[in-house]
Amino acid sequence: MREHGLASLGGFHVQPEHKAPEGIRSIMMLGLSEDGWEVFAASAEARDGAPDPMDRWSLRVVTQLAQEVGATPFFPFGGPPYQPFLRWAAATGQIWPSAVGMSIHAERGLWMSFRGALGFAETRDDLRAVTAARPCDTCEDKPCLSACPVDAFAGGVYDVPACVAHIATPDGADCLGQGCKARHACPIGRAWSPAPPQANFHMGAYLRARTS
Repeated sequence: MREHGLASLGGFHVQPEHKAPEGIRSIMMLGLSEDGWEVFAASAEARDGAPDPMDRWSLRVVTQLAQEVGATPFFPFGGPPYQPFLRWAAATGQIWPSAVGMSIHAERGLWMSFRGALGFAETRDDLRAVTAARPCDTCEDKPCLSACPVDAFAGGVYDVPACVAHIATPDGADCLGQGCKARHACPIGRAWSPAPPQANFHMGAYLRARTS
């Protein structure tokens, strides 16, 4: 998978409550590998100037990988209808809602995003769910809740307008260029924190989506 810039975020055996498409018995969740950003940045999609480069790249590489391993590709975009990615994420036993609402991974912390998933027709032993401990349950200080310069998480619900208004101004240049300070504050997964070009790409895409 690494040659495609992808890595497993966990897997599970499908049960009725997972709402998977008919005939799918095992699912592997996919995110970027350690060098996934570099693979994407060198791709045609990243350089052609067309909209949604990351989604278009994900569509291509996940579909190619699925063909290679005999799986069905699924994506968290392109709907409706949408596949229940958050339900599937919870089924891995390694991903949960965090104290700030966004998903947190047992190893990657808040630095993860779903690029796709592979669905297999067989129940694969290597895709059993792994039960891990939710990091937020043992984090006493929860620095993520207070790291935002405009207190977007202080009320227990993500204040999207406050966040967007901040990163759209010069005062929010650091957040826009370096990445969300709440994510950076989390002690889990700091090795996965993005370099400025990657952080700026994602934050810029988020800002455009919220202001267009």
